[in-house]
Amino acid sequence: MSLKKSLFFFDLPQELIAQHPIEKRDESRLLLLERSSGKIEHLKFSDCLNYIDPGDCLVLNNTRVIPARLIGRKLPKSSEERQEGAISEVLLLRRIEGDSWDCLVRPGKRLKPGTRVSFGDGELVGEIVDFSEDGGRKIHFSYSGIFEEVLDRLGEMPLPPYIHEKLKDRTRYNTVYAKVDGSAAAPTAGLHFTDDLLSKARDKGIKIANVTLHVGLGTFRPVKEENILDHHMHSEQYFISEEDARVINETKLSGKRVIAVGTTSCRSLESAAKGGLLRQVDGEDTDIFIYPGFKFQIMDGIITNFHLPESTLLMLISAFAGRERVLAAYREAVEKRYRFFSFGDAMMII
Repeated sequence: MSLKKSLFFFDLPQELIAQHPIEKRDESRLLLLERSSGKIEHLKFSDCLNYIDPGDCLVLNNTRVIPARLIGRKLPKSSEERQEGAISEVLLLRRIEGDSWDCLVRPGKRLKPGTRVSFGDGELVGEIVDFSEDGGRKIHFSYSGIFEEVLDRLGEMPLPPYIHEKLKDRTRYNTVYAKVDGSAAAPTAGLHFTDDLLSKARDKGIKIANVTLHVGLGTFRPVKEENILDHHMHSEQYFISEEDARVINETKLSGKRVIAVGTTSCRSLESAAKGGLLRQVDGEDTDIFIYPGFKFQIMDGIITNFHLPESTLLMLISAFAGRERVLAAYREAVEKRYRFFSFGDAMMII
């Protein structure tokens, strides 16, 4: 079986890739795509509640992006080496256990096991203990105090590679409901929600459930293989509580809709689906790859941002709404100058 990557290509002018967030989260634009007919409407994001019924359930990914990008200097291995080492960059991807993390490093050739890197004049020191998957490193950190507080002082937000402007307010790369530290990238569909909009949703009788999927940089990894079935997805850790699974299952059993906020929420739901219902998950890994032909068990609608050509995220959306309809909607979004990707506008498919 073969499914060509080129089937998911569309022309995207570079200037439509948003470089900064809009001033007010819920005033971004919203393209509404009706899944059954292909009908398109152009709205403001705050209008989304008009298309969600009482008893429907919004599923949010409550992961929090940590300031995971660290810039430091390589420490000398002996007193004979010159004291000032080369500048090194470390990106925290995933906590293994305790103070040990899977990381990406630059420059990779110089950062071998046994190397130590100092951040913040020695406030934080990382020792490379081993290689990890895909050329990364396993690093053990030493520090005084609380790791999260040290990281808040020394770290920077790990913005995606296509964003070239510096983020003035780091809170804008987290959702207003972010609670659980652990992501190297934001679940960006949720960036449009405000506390007020979520309060209005609850007042309308819309249920709110949470999942936690810690987003890794695999979400930005391009598909290099022409046959997308040869693409390997990075695994990401996710959690679904017994209570949230119950709320979502009650929604399904009552005939109401489960609407995922973002592709990460969708991947969590479909990874944990069993017999058309959801099971509790306490820290499993998922490398689920959703592309056309996939049979959805839980998700009935999705709120998502606009994704890059030939990306796994676009393939997921195409699996849900149909490739031709999605690409037609994307062509219209380009024509009407919607803003794309992390800090861009939103799309709702129901």
